[in-house]
Amino acid sequence: MAKSPVEVKLIPIEATPETFADYGQVIEASRDGASFGPDDAQLDLSRGTPRFYILRLEGRSLGFSNITHHANVTQCLGSIGGHVWYLGVAKPSLIEDDDGNGRRVDAVESKSGHLYIPPAVEEIRVFRISGPKFVKLNRGTWHAGPLFRDSSSMDFYNLELTNTNEVDHTTHDFKKNNGVIFRFDP
Repeated sequence: MAKSPVEVKLIPIEATPETFADYGQVIEASRDGASFGPDDAQLDLSRGTPRFYILRLEGRSLGFSNITHHANVTQCLGSIGGHVWYLGVAKPSLIEDDDGNGRRVDAVESKSGHLYIPPAVEEIRVFRISGPKFVKLNRGTWHAGPLFRDSSSMDFYNLELTNTNEVDHTTHDFKKNNGVIFRFDP
């Protein structure tokens, strides 16, 4: 008989440049003609051809058990119209430098060949993104979403690489591996 998953309740944190700094950046409006600086998205699109498109998502709930990261690209997401949405995250856990001792015992090799450490249950956070802003996820940031409520569908700007979802999409299933489902209330 299959064991029922444990439900972990998360409390959403408002995404600000300070609260989101461990995962990426929150980008807000700047004045026209402003020079490039630290408040602009610090992108890494160097490992392929960039793809900027409108992503339509339907039927998203305020819960998740799968979380994903992209090792080769930063990713930008923002709702069209500034609607409220949510994003589950964990800090990047890519292993990029060999420490001379070989592979770490807890390292996992992805289908695309990079090494990472799966995120721990206690490292998961959920952010509320509201208004005319978007988030830039650092390379390797684990994310679940966009998630939203009170709507059957929502459109998002998405900037990644043309083949991100085919060759750079590593997923960790908390339900399968940890027996956990994450839920939150707005």
